[in-house]
Amino acid sequence: MSRRLQWGLPEVPPPEHPYRDTLIVYGALAILIVLVAWLTGGAVGKAVVIAAFFFVVASVWSLYRWRRRLRAEAEARRALEADL
Repeated sequence: MSRRLQWGLPEVPPPEHPYRDTLIVYGALAILIVLVAWLTGGAVGKAVVIAAFFFVVASVWSLYRWRRRLRAEAEARRALEADL
């Protein structure tokens, strides 16, 4: 008997508040960037700019992906209900 590798991730339902949760995680990571720069004696001003850029780009990308996923799931539900 042979086993096959499965490369995909399991399908899990989205969290109750995907947009809010995403922004909280990326906000915490942006704060962590500034905190590491401050603790290591780096340029805090530069770290704030980098953290802000990271937050905006990562948030926009993730919100776009969430929106696509939620719309696709809603369309699939509607199609399933229409078939019944």
